[in-house]
Amino acid sequence: MPHPLLCDSNTATKVSLIASVICSTNTARSCIGPCSISDMGLKLSKRASGGNGPRQTWDRLKHRATNAYGQRAQERVLEEEAPQVSQIAPSLKNFPGQAFPLGVSEVDNGINFAIFSQHATAVKLCLLLPDRGSERLDDEMMELTLNPHVNKTGDIWHICIEDLPRSNVLYGYRIDGPRGWHQGHRFDSSLVLIDPYAKLVEGRRYFGDVNNKFSRFLGTYDFDIIPFDWGENYKLPNISEKDLVLYEMNVRAYTVDESSGLDPKIRGSYLGVIEKIPHLQELGINAVELLPVFEFDELEFQRRPNPRDHLINTWGYSTINFFAPMSRYASDGGGPINASLEFKEMVKALHGAGIEVILDVVYNHTNEADDAKPYTTSFRGIDNKVYYMLDVNNNCQLLNFSGCGNTFNCNHPVVMELILDSLRHWVVEYHVDGFRFDLTSVLCRGTDGSPLNAPPLIRAIAKDAVLSRCKIIAEPWDCAGLYLVGRFPNWDRWAEWNGKYRDDIRRFIKGERGMKGSFATRVAGSSDLYKVNKRKPYHGVNFVIAHDGFTLHDLVSYNLKHNDANGEGGNDGSNDNFSWNCGFEGETDDPKIISLRSRQMKNFHLVLMISQGTPMMLMGDEYGHTRYGNNNSYGHDTSINHFQWGQLDAQKSNHFRFFSEVIKFRRTHRLFQRESFLSKDDVTWHEDNWENYDSKFLAFTLHDKGGGDIYLAFNAHDYFVRVSLPRPPIKRSWFRVADTNLESPNDFVPDGVPDIGSTYNVAPYSSILLEAKL
Repeated sequence: MPHPLLCDSNTATKVSLIASVICSTNTARSCIGPCSISDMGLKLSKRASGGNGPRQTWDRLKHRATNAYGQRAQERVLEEEAPQVSQIAPSLKNFPGQAFPLGVSEVDNGINFAIFSQHATAVKLCLLLPDRGSERLDDEMMELTLNPHVNKTGDIWHICIEDLPRSNVLYGYRIDGPRGWHQGHRFDSSLVLIDPYAKLVEGRRYFGDVNNKFSRFLGTYDFDIIPFDWGENYKLPNISEKDLVLYEMNVRAYTVDESSGLDPKIRGSYLGVIEKIPHLQELGINAVELLPVFEFDELEFQRRPNPRDHLINTWGYSTINFFAPMSRYASDGGGPINASLEFKEMVKALHGAGIEVILDVVYNHTNEADDAKPYTTSFRGIDNKVYYMLDVNNNCQLLNFSGCGNTFNCNHPVVMELILDSLRHWVVEYHVDGFRFDLTSVLCRGTDGSPLNAPPLIRAIAKDAVLSRCKIIAEPWDCAGLYLVGRFPNWDRWAEWNGKYRDDIRRFIKGERGMKGSFATRVAGSSDLYKVNKRKPYHGVNFVIAHDGFTLHDLVSYNLKHNDANGEGGNDGSNDNFSWNCGFEGETDDPKIISLRSRQMKNFHLVLMISQGTPMMLMGDEYGHTRYGNNNSYGHDTSINHFQWGQLDAQKSNHFRFFSEVIKFRRTHRLFQRESFLSKDDVTWHEDNWENYDSKFLAFTLHDKGGGDIYLAFNAHDYFVRVSLPRPPIKRSWFRVADTNLESPNDFVPDGVPDIGSTYNVAPYSSILLEAKL
């Protein structure tokens, strides 16, 4: 159920105060501190019970509330309901406050609120206080009008309130200003807006709860929570980039399915991830890349009738706030405080298992959509002209480089500092190990949308002291054609999703002609893209599959996307998938096609894990998850996206075993974890006809100074290719480790199979790995 202060009510209260007393400037404390833990993996924080100042204050307010009236507000179906207010004037002692830090902070004289708005002409702080008396006052609202002559420093509005409760207060802002759309303003004082610096956000309590689809979102804080216990022996994994094996996953989808076997209260939660860490360890990965975990509204598509109003946003690429963890990933509707605590528990447990945590972050746009059908919750109503890129030549309409209706104005100084503060918060408060930035090319655009050669934000992230230990990974393109793969401004720090690796590997393995040279370049670490200045092979994040696009199973089962269920007429999702259905579109019982598809999936996985660079795989590919040809499944909170634990169990001795063994083989062989690009002494290409357009076979040997050479061959022809094997190093012989044409467990034998002779017959659409051993 939603937080009681967010429910509809019959009563609302308005207080209009103008601050006039000077507040002493005091050192502020962060609005969310570390928490602790107990039963079910959770130890709920103990609230401060000493003293009754906050309660006395609230009781005093209640006794003075003589003019309260009760007129139930009608629910607004198409627009978010604004809290109703009545006229009461309690005595609430307050001070002008201080401009920094932004957001909510605790100072000696009370609770300080500070918000930036350059173009606002009027700001009201709106408060929903907890009911601590005998009467029901769940939704009573106070409004405190900030005097621009007293409560404003530069472009920052601020106020300090004495004796405000230290927790369980919800807050937002009403902001007014110029109404000229042609000037870029979108002020609407009827809306209560979320503080961009709110560290916690309260909304509906349960994911996908359609009974509360119009629940509003408000900031909250808790200064009563005790420090989180990271443990005496806790330490960060600090895994070298060259050693990373990334696993892209969705927190909710990982355990929400009934097949997970978890208690329904923790399915789809941060705690659910903890319960399933043993699977990650068995698979062998050492870093998870979590799809967005910042607060988002999963029911945003259902706010008005439209072709997509049956969808639930399960991916989360629609950020409401950049500081608050997704509250509905807390267990059993626990809300934002428990979400914060349980997120820390998840990070702590993953780190204890030697697994790093990398967040997929979305700073290129927000949930607030476009000018045609806006969903104003924060930035748009606070200062649209600052927070978003505008087309000054088209009535100051929102520019759309993100494909989602708006584009965050990332290189504006104020917005840039907001992003940096957000990143630092996740590193300091939650101990995350790095970030993958969605559509990072947007972050390389100036305030007018034009590309920048040296984007200030990109440089600041690379040079920031707090972020210096973090992995920073770019998705180096956007939805307006700014494709920067291999050209991303990097300061020798940024890694990149290597989109060219994905495309070239897919095209070669499926059997396209003329791809052998490109395939070799990608396997060798894409030196054509990354061998510049001090960049390393691991700055290229290699992937065949990611969350957007086909799963690995679907890549070998569908020639075409099948996205009708998305409500966009099949116009969404990429058309350039470089997929091959192996002879039949979709699911089939034909054993020959099933066998070919299995080989192809193993071929893709093997080449990914032996390539120079940082490999990344997608959750579910380890058992062959299918989305039935949907290559853009962002809106389906169903088995299309949910991890199917029963299918994993069925594949444990076959498909999963191969995937796991290959990952572990990579991690134990330094030939695949190089810090420098391959030289002629490091690799021998067994190829003397690179210009043969029809050749779909490639073999090469990686040389080890200790004699443990590795021979690899990939055959994308539809016929056998018999090859003469090179002579192994002195006193060694070739052992067959992998042959994707063989059935499990012979398809991968970690210790190798000896006596394979001087030639090898490589089957159609298969690959082999041989190791030189004593």
